[in-house]
Amino acid sequence: MMNPSTTHLRLGEGSKSLWVLGELVTYKVTAEQTSGAYSLFEVVTRPGGSSSPHIQHQEDECFYVLEGEFEFLNNGGVVEASAGSLVYVPRGNLHTYKNVGSEPGRMLVSQTPGGLHERFFEELGEEAQRLTAPPALEGQPDIRRIVMAAAKYGIEMPLPPQARNGYRTAMINRRCSR
Repeated sequence: MMNPSTTHLRLGEGSKSLWVLGELVTYKVTAEQTSGAYSLFEVVTRPGGSSSPHIQHQEDECFYVLEGEFEFLNNGGVVEASAGSLVYVPRGNLHTYKNVGSEPGRMLVSQTPGGLHERFFEELGEEAQRLTAPPALEGQPDIRRIVMAAAKYGIEMPLPPQARNGYRTAMINRRCSR
């Protein structure tokens, strides 16, 4: 018999799945379940899909590649990662990743401590009705909206010059509200 606080998920299961900026994000373990210690997600990325370059100021992040071929940029260096590879990014490091393979890629992604990315994903994502490979994004994402949401959760996204003023204001407001 399992302890009531123990979580067991079978292949493909999770407590919630969201489409977030063209990726399928499935919550495996939430900060609530770990008393804030960490969050764990399964992320499916379409070929050519990537995250925006960003710096997490409050979380360490770990990527474990389950399927596919990825390239990671971490503080200017490029790391190639295929199934079985682990990439650890301590807080404060500029990083991003891209699926460089010809098939959807799958990773387990954890943030320590947990909770901030859960809220970021919920603000930008929409509930996934079907758990299929991520479709290609249509049109350009609203960069200002993404950057403003990220700032709320301690995530800094370097921007093109024309978009920087709104982001700086959000970061200043966030720092002042602490």
